[in-house]
Amino acid sequence: GRRGFQVAVGRSLSQGTTRPWAQIRGPGAASLREGVEPRVRIEKLADSDFASTFRLLTVFAYGTYADYLAEARNLPPLTEAQKNKLRHLSVVTLAAKVKCIPYAVLLEALALRNVRQLEDLVIEAVYADVLRGSLDQRNQRLEVDYSIGRDIQRQDLSAIAQTLQEWCVGCEVVLSGIEEQVSRANLHKEQQLGLKQQIESEVANLKKTIKVTTAAAAAATSQDPEQHLTELREPAPGTNQRQPSKKASKGKG
Repeated sequence: GRRGFQVAVGRSLSQGTTRPWAQIRGPGAASLREGVEPRVRIEKLADSDFASTFRLLTVFAYGTYADYLAEARNLPPLTEAQKNKLRHLSVVTLAAKVKCIPYAVLLEALALRNVRQLEDLVIEAVYADVLRGSLDQRNQRLEVDYSIGRDIQRQDLSAIAQTLQEWCVGCEVVLSGIEEQVSRANLHKEQQLGLKQQIESEVANLKKTIKVTTAAAAAATSQDPEQHLTELREPAPGTNQRQPSKKASKGKG
């Protein structure tokens, strides 16, 4: 019963379980891995009369409120504050998979009766700095911007390593794409510079041609103005001789 559990907890505390049990009882969602894995005396609880205590620690470290409910008959009872703490950690687990969590999913996962309880729980988690986000009451969902990390089990390391490897490959692909775009940009820049130099050369040649043509035209029009007028007034020699002869022939007639 509860009295026996309290005695078991008292004995386990004397064996070095003070820190993890205090983490379960205390406020906030502190990491429990340091209290579960590295301590040999804690691990010995798994094969002792205090196996239920050890299992409860692992649920808080890695599990969810649904896990606790599934094994509630074999686990020590929790206070309402401890239940809410485990519910907070369960929301963190859900947020690691999806950032917009429908109210219906949360209500089922946390075993809550109504939306008011759910929203109060989320607000409590926000004030405890477990997560940051907003409650979309219109669309009935929780939008998570940030959440703390859960403890990692050893069997999860291979999956994490694979994820990191895929991330590295993705980074290499992105880097290769960026380098290709930089090369294209440099080539385009060189082409534009060559075109600019060609245009500038053609403009310079055109300016020289215009300058030479203008100089030649100026030289042609730089003769004596009086001589130029005289040339315009005096008819051609052949024209002056033929006109009098025509008049003379008319007089004779």
